[in-house]
Amino acid sequence: MKKTGFTGRMAGAAAAHPWRTITIWVVAVAAAFVLAGNIDSVLTQDGELLTATESQQADDLVAAHYPADDGLQEFVVFESSTTVAGDAEFDAGVDELVAQLRGSENVASAVSYRDGAPGMTSADGTTALIMATIVGEGDADVLVQPLLGAVEAANRDGYLVTTAGEGSINAEFGALATETMQRGELIGLPVALVILVVVFGAVVAAGIPILLALLAIFVAMGMTVIVGQAFDLSLFVVNMIMMIGLAVGIDYTLFIVQRFREERARGRLILDAVIVAGDSATRAVFFSGMTVVIALFGLLIMPDTVMRSLGMGAILVVVASVAAALTLLPAVLGLLGDRVNKGKIPGLSGTGYHEGGGRFWHRVTDVVTARPVVSMLLAGGLLLALASPYLGLSTGQNYIDSLPEDSPGRHAFGVLNAEFGAGVVTTDVVIDGVGRDSEIDALVAALEADPAYGDVAVTPSPDGEITLVAAVTKLDPSTNAARTEIADLRTTVIPEVFGAGADDVYVSGAAAWMVDYVEVIDNWMPIIFVFVLGLSFVLLMIVFRSIVVPLKAIVMNLLSVGAAYGLLVAVFQNGWGAGVLGFQQTDVIEAWIPLFLFTVLFGLSMDYHIFLLSRIKERYDITGDNDESVAFGLGSTGAIITGAALIMVAVFGGFAAGDLVMFQQMGFGLAVAIILDATIVRSVLVPATMKLLGDLNWYFPSWLSWLPEIHIEGTPDPQPIVEDIEGKIPELV
Repeated sequence: MKKTGFTGRMAGAAAAHPWRTITIWVVAVAAAFVLAGNIDSVLTQDGELLTATESQQADDLVAAHYPADDGLQEFVVFESSTTVAGDAEFDAGVDELVAQLRGSENVASAVSYRDGAPGMTSADGTTALIMATIVGEGDADVLVQPLLGAVEAANRDGYLVTTAGEGSINAEFGALATETMQRGELIGLPVALVILVVVFGAVVAAGIPILLALLAIFVAMGMTVIVGQAFDLSLFVVNMIMMIGLAVGIDYTLFIVQRFREERARGRLILDAVIVAGDSATRAVFFSGMTVVIALFGLLIMPDTVMRSLGMGAILVVVASVAAALTLLPAVLGLLGDRVNKGKIPGLSGTGYHEGGGRFWHRVTDVVTARPVVSMLLAGGLLLALASPYLGLSTGQNYIDSLPEDSPGRHAFGVLNAEFGAGVVTTDVVIDGVGRDSEIDALVAALEADPAYGDVAVTPSPDGEITLVAAVTKLDPSTNAARTEIADLRTTVIPEVFGAGADDVYVSGAAAWMVDYVEVIDNWMPIIFVFVLGLSFVLLMIVFRSIVVPLKAIVMNLLSVGAAYGLLVAVFQNGWGAGVLGFQQTDVIEAWIPLFLFTVLFGLSMDYHIFLLSRIKERYDITGDNDESVAFGLGSTGAIITGAALIMVAVFGGFAAGDLVMFQQMGFGLAVAIILDATIVRSVLVPATMKLLGDLNWYFPSWLSWLPEIHIEGTPDPQPIVEDIEGKIPELV
């Protein structure tokens, strides 16, 4: 065999000493399992922007001039369909619930109309409001759990008891996020197993990618606990690790196992087959993982703790997956040898080995390369057409209205606004300075005259240096109407009321925070785009020794991402097919979704480009024939990339099937982009452009020859040492 690279040498060492390698992994997984048991201790549901915004300045002033908050308010709504306030039965029900609340852990007080509090019953008397105060150390969604237990116990025939507040809303979002993760596993894993069985035609080979993906997820969870000792991590990091771990962990293993089986089918000795697979497919996996990590680093640049958490979780699981592919997988393959093909399914021969791949993909290549200009224009035109709705993109954050229609929190929020004018959400105006009473009175009058606001409270700080004006917001803060109200308040109302002193007036609250968040995202996206695209271009240029290949890869990835953006707007904002697909139509696309999709999709899409192009380049180095190399590369990877893409779609589709609209948007965007990339881009655009450019694909200017040579493609010996394995390996179809 020819001299191998470092990935081939690592694979050979692992396969030569399999039990040593497996023992190290058993210890690592056991340690990770112990650490992962404490993952809840490093996760939080709170997010924080790490840059100055107007709403942050307002919150800082409040924190500096007002005493610490006495607790969290929960608005408990008690409704009856059979009786009204003042009736003995209704009063007894309220009294019983109040007693239960007062006796619950973390509940400091509970007040109702039975305590003489005014305005605590609806006009028709069928609804009562109970104000509960939650105290304690920790996240709001945890502190509120005893109250939620009491509320749930109070629901019985004829009565409906719901609650809305920071703690209960956060708890509901957290529960739905957990359900989404579990649903993603329930859908993604079985579908992935079925696809793998079809691809390999054997149970053992199909089970290896899933097993290694799960091990990588466990290790990443353990690493997350370690990282969480130094940084605040969002609880959504768990969802991210599961989703990306299943996607890349299965894909990476899939490509390597298939290459090992190909080399065995060609007659290589088991150890040689492991080394060749390590020096080709594993090398492609290593550099593919690097491109994914580079793309995900874009999330770490974003000054937002949630986005950084998502980026960190994804990076950790990609690193763990690559490490498993480099070491554990070769050890397993070395031990199993041809037993990797055990458990053959009758009627399924799988994707065994044919020189240059199956006939179907050759026919696809022939059709596309026969008319490359037409193929390129049709495929590119379709992607641009799908991207066109993106021009109507409106970003924001979905809040109460994004909860399912049967959500108790959503119901309570609606009742509060309709019956009491008391809201979970307020718009806060902080006035810095003294002697501004007349201006404050004018502001209060303007807010009270606006139907978007309810009760308005004015609270001077104890030191008299600032004043807080809090107006109950009747609008869901995620809606365009709420954002318009904030813009009007900041640009029209406050300047008109305060004149030259408007610079010392700051608007905060949920709606204002969302407006500021969108602005921060919009400001940072160009920076992150340039960072990711620039580093990806440099890496691909070095490993492929071409400036044309990385340019084309970037353009094609941007086309698939743009098409995903357009379809998101069409389905979720415009409602095209949303009901049929089981999605909620919303006013806005989550502000973080476009940035998130770009970084994740750019990395994942590069996987397929690297796997395909590495096989093309490997063949081109042997034959020097560009057209034949394109046909060989597409034929060799067509079935396996299609299977890998379907697995990713299944995983992402599982998350899209959740009840939270943000996961619906995320899962749908990822799934459609992967479909487009694995079909239109990989099957049409890549071969068409490769045909048009010919040898220019590999153009590398001489003045860049000083760059290090790091070849991503394998260097297999075309004359391998072989053994007689006739009948042992299933044949390709």
